Amino acid sequence: MDGKKRPEATADQALQAMDRMIALAQFGQHDIAGRLGLNTTDLTCLGFVIEAALAGTALTAGDLAERARLTTGAVTGVLNRLEKAGYARRQAVPGDRRRVHVVMDESAQARVLEVYGPFYARLGGLFADYGPQEIAVLTDWFTRARSAMQESLDEIRARGAGGAKGAKGAKGAGADTDGA
Repeated sequence: MDGKKRPEATADQALQAMDRMIALAQFGQHDIAGRLGLNTTDLTCLGFVIEAALAGTALTAGDLAERARLTTGAVTGVLNRLEKAGYARRQAVPGDRRRVHVVMDESAQARVLEVYGPFYARLGGLFADYGPQEIAVLTDWFTRARSAMQESLDEIRARGAGGAKGAKGAKGAGADTDGA
């Protein structure tokens, strides 16, 4: 591996560091969403809209519902709030009156980057300490960890609510506690 010499670490230490980072990221998403005038569900959906726009792909309201694991009714509320806040708009799908594309407003990416920019700059500084092979390993690990997490979440969801001791029951797919 190229890059700087790194301190020794175990897999358990790496998992503990990852858990702490995920917890901080969850709290951070709440703070960032508030700064942007959104809730965390709306911010997550806006992220999907921006990702699709940057990839040059069209995202329908149904696609957004599927990615965010929301009902179509919940997505309607999300889109109403994103439109009201000036982050996205609905655009009719030619030839299909029932479907709409969700289109990012021209100012949305700049408004989001105004908040996320300092964080991305800090991460860029961290990546500057790593060589190309190390970054390739990190990218591979994050990609594979995401797949493992998705597989685990799919298993948890397939088991349904009430599987854990003391569970009070789920509100249903796509329900959250922050206004969506």
